[in-house]
Amino acid sequence: MSEVLAENLSGKSVMGSDGTELGMLYNITTEIKSGTLHDLVIEPNEELPNQTVDFDTDDDGRFRVPINRVRAVKDYIVVQR
Repeated sequence: MSEVLAENLSGKSVMGSDGTELGMLYNITTEIKSGTLHDLVIEPNEELPNQTVDFDTDDDGRFRVPINRVRAVKDYIVVQR
């Protein structure tokens, strides 16, 4: 995957590879010591039923999508479902 500046990801919509709009990128978690990206933290789309999503969630109900599930970054961030 080509390089993308983090500032270009702020507020970007996240879509599943099946075309489902999952929500908006809220944050990205990293490994402190290595700087390796870990998870995308996604503020879920209010209209999306939680039972249709198989990602882990944080205490605030945001999806935690492992970075290795990112498939593309263009107009949307596309993640494998």
